[in-house]
Amino acid sequence: MKKIALLLALCAFNVVAKPVNINKADAKTIASSLQGIGQKKAEAIVQFRKAHGKFKTLKDLTQVKGIGEKTVKKNAADIKFKNIKKKAKSK
Repeated sequence: MKKIALLLALCAFNVVAKPVNINKADAKTIASSLQGIGQKKAEAIVQFRKAHGKFKTLKDLTQVKGIGEKTVKKNAADIKFKNIKKKAKSK
């Protein structure tokens, strides 16, 4: 039972995405932050951004080969286009 609980905890940890600035992040960060985006797709995002400029909307991401509307919708809450502000710690 303990092994199953540990396995489930590890799986849940890997599913949680973290917000990423799609216009600044490197491929490794994009791949580790977004669901359904592996290293190759993340590299394609970075190359597209270098060739065509910054992404302005979620729809712009669908122009990258291998990135479809379903993938974009799944990650919409975690894709940012500007700097992500960190919450200030209160004393």
